[in-house]
Amino acid sequence: MTTVPPSGLTPGEPPAHGGPALPGRRPSGRAAWRPWTAWVALLVGFAVTIVVSIMVGLVAGAAGADLDNSPAGLDIGLTAFQNAALFAAAYVFALGVTRPRGNDFGLRRPANPQRAAGLLIAVWVAFFAFAIVWAGILGLDEESELPERLGVDDSSLNLVAVTFLVTVVAPVGEELFFRGYFFGALRNWRGAWPAAIITGLVFGAIHLGSAPVGQLVPLAVLGVGLCMLYHWSGSLYPCIVLHAFNNGLAFGVGEGWSAVEVISAMAGAAVVSVAFAAVIRRALDATGRAAPEPAGGRAG
Repeated sequence: MTTVPPSGLTPGEPPAHGGPALPGRRPSGRAAWRPWTAWVALLVGFAVTIVVSIMVGLVAGAAGADLDNSPAGLDIGLTAFQNAALFAAAYVFALGVTRPRGNDFGLRRPANPQRAAGLLIAVWVAFFAFAIVWAGILGLDEESELPERLGVDDSSLNLVAVTFLVTVVAPVGEELFFRGYFFGALRNWRGAWPAAIITGLVFGAIHLGSAPVGQLVPLAVLGVGLCMLYHWSGSLYPCIVLHAFNNGLAFGVGEGWSAVEVISAMAGAAVVSVAFAAVIRRALDATGRAAPEPAGGRAG
């Protein structure tokens, strides 16, 4: 649920976990996920979401809910579930190679934080420049209608829930799946740039329906930039921060917030998103240590 703003590993990165590569795990924590699993995980994640949505709709309809005007809470919950389903699918396929830890999904500190920050700014500025030129050429003046469809104006509770969904859940969930797994698996096939381009195109395409059609190309460009930011920095955290900044900015401006409110939303989204991702990392690390690495893992 990335929004357009309105109007990998670098050579020499320290070995993961401070030790030698384990079976089924590439040096520097790059998991040896098989490229084909990227596509299957994507399809499985969406298929599970569709099935669950149908089942929830049937239950809600039987309970007397108006499915032509579904409750905002239901839509918010299913949107959040989609992020969880995609990551769950990635995790299941990752188990085919190794017991994944947070490091394998890129949840590690950048080896060079200053360089990572500079790369983050460069990618974001490049995206902004492209989005502005693209909108100017095509005369685009569209804003996402997703917040309104999720009932952001219905109540304060909905506003808080949608804000958290857009600025925290989406950045963490989408980065874990698209950069942490999808791009990571495809990178094992033909390298970083082909994987980044394919991932970017898919990333833009999956926003059809939640973002105006004219914004899909800039979103694809952002997807490519986020992939290379991950690859160059060696960490998913800069991607999560950029994603949270961008969504916080677009959401706040779209809601007509003041500059102070928008900046506060951006900063808060980044902090909470990183904290949320850190909790996920700890859970993955605990699970990864709970069982021995499977034998016979190999590069994809």
